[in-house]
Amino acid sequence: MTTEQNSTKVEPKVKSNSKTIVAVVIVALLAIAAFVVYSKAVKPIPPDNAQLTELKFDGLMGSRYTEILVVYGNALTHHFTAGVYNTVGLNGANPAGGGDSSPAGILDVIDMNKVKEDNAGLSTVKNGPRLWTIDYLGVKVGKERDFQGLKAHWVMWFPIPDEIREGKDLSYQVMHAKRDTSMGIKKGSRAYILDDPQGTSWVMKSGSLIKDPNQKFEDLKNLGARLKLPTGWKFRSPILEQDLVFMTDNGHTQITQDELGNTYDRVGGPFSNYKP
Repeated sequence: MTTEQNSTKVEPKVKSNSKTIVAVVIVALLAIAAFVVYSKAVKPIPPDNAQLTELKFDGLMGSRYTEILVVYGNALTHHFTAGVYNTVGLNGANPAGGGDSSPAGILDVIDMNKVKEDNAGLSTVKNGPRLWTIDYLGVKVGKERDFQGLKAHWVMWFPIPDEIREGKDLSYQVMHAKRDTSMGIKKGSRAYILDDPQGTSWVMKSGSLIKDPNQKFEDLKNLGARLKLPTGWKFRSPILEQDLVFMTDNGHTQITQDELGNTYDRVGGPFSNYKP
């Protein structure tokens, strides 16, 4: 009788202990799963702008470059920021400006998935090759990264708008950006300009070779014949009679793109020294 009673008392403890162990294991597994999900969904922004050096480049007009974007942030809350890394002055180009800083032999074989893994990003974007359509640039650069042989300096953080993340076509739409650079087009150089129906002018700062790899710098002056301009938009390409200096409105600027991916900055008012 005593043995049965003792046996009866022990049995629930075994079950209770088993349940406790199972609960602990489940909690541990959930914690591990949460950590795995979090580590894949959240990639903190690295301190690539901790130490900045101001560099100046001249003679850029018509030369090739590329930007590599590494996306960081939180995929759970849908907040994303891209580190923008520019090749200007590197990879065999003239350190003072000009030349090809984005050699096809390197650029074309980059594995962007490996770039994402090597740089602890959520995703990556190869924004290039592109052609400068400005003469000079002054920029504060941060950390230099090596993307499988393609070297590039950090130049800015770019908060990614929902429209870009959702893959919407933003051709001829106004996009807002922050810029801490100086750049311009010299007297005697050609500018490539869009005029919108409201009378605002937009000057091209870079031509894209992404959508149309065969686009040539010397053909940009006739770009208007190729563009499918919205109603009221016009394209022109004058030779400037005075230096054009791009400016910002307290660090803020506005940009747009055409359907080929060529990029334009707003000019006039607080955005330049004059409106060409």
